[in-house]
Amino acid sequence: MVTMTASGQSNGFEFEAIDHQSKIRLEDFYGRVVLVVNTASECGFTGQYEGLENLYQTYKDRGFVVIGIPSNDFGGQEPGTNDQIVSFCQLNYGVSFPMTTKLHVKGKEADPFYVWAKKKLGFGSGPKWNFHKYLISREGELIDYFNSTTKPDSNHLIKAIEQALQS
Repeated sequence: MVTMTASGQSNGFEFEAIDHQSKIRLEDFYGRVVLVVNTASECGFTGQYEGLENLYQTYKDRGFVVIGIPSNDFGGQEPGTNDQIVSFCQLNYGVSFPMTTKLHVKGKEADPFYVWAKKKLGFGSGPKWNFHKYLISREGELIDYFNSTTKPDSNHLIKAIEQALQS
């Protein structure tokens, strides 16, 4: 179920956790900076998991979290089950940040978060491939998006995260 706050913030969105044991509610991250990333295990950008985990470990104590959203929407590059995805991410990259069940991030079946984010940031801001990133402020406002080619250790992304953490 998705509800929007009156201000149009991201707080009303929720996802099922990849372990099916809980919900990942963006409202639970109010007061933290959130990076939402659509992921895939068989993509040329899959190595970004390592950088995303490094970002998470570096900034989590300052109020930062990464949320991974596996998707098979681009090139069928996330064919595995949720259990296979968890195993792959933990064994290969030590991923400890929250992840959702596999979702659609584009097209008619796109998760409502992605529909909202694309509408909020405008034309061209929707995911064009795996590892597209959305940055959300401590107040639940969508700050910016970063294309798949923007690596987690890029100066541009780190600067945006650090700025958001200072707010």
